[in-house]
Amino acid sequence: MRPEKATIVADLSTKLNQSPFLIVTEYTGMNVLLFSELRSRLAGAGAQCRVVKNTFLRRAAAEVGYPDLAQNLSGQTAIVTGESDVCAAAKILKGFSAQFHKPSVKVGVLDKAIISKEQIRELADLPAKDVLQSQLLGVLKSPLQKLVTLLNEPAASLARLLKARVEQEQSAAS
Repeated sequence: MRPEKATIVADLSTKLNQSPFLIVTEYTGMNVLLFSELRSRLAGAGAQCRVVKNTFLRRAAAEVGYPDLAQNLSGQTAIVTGESDVCAAAKILKGFSAQFHKPSVKVGVLDKAIISKEQIRELADLPAKDVLQSQLLGVLKSPLQKLVTLLNEPAASLARLLKARVEQEQSAAS
């Protein structure tokens, strides 16, 4: 392999190692303006989209220990990588694809395991990370709140009983 090609593969391998996910898309038929719009939307979610040659991606994926992607690499390929949130990138791809009918998602890799385009669609349908965290907090908080109420009830009942007794004595004295 020529040195410049080895450099491209090494750079691509570095990108794949730094990203917790990879989404492979086919961008056939997209013009420069449309591709630029997709890149800017993905950048807002901390993700990047770049065009790659299938052979370079195949070699880089093998170098970083990804499963074999060869059967999914045909046509004009662009990859989406990111810093952390695969759901945000998947959501943007889904919305963009619904709006412009391009790009089409082929396959993804998450935690070094292949995920199908249907699974990527399911990731896109998940609520935002903040919403999921607040839902989890609500689930964790609910039993604790019930426990505090249960432990507090005997003391509250005694206080209500004493108050009623005091009011009864005051009304009897008047």
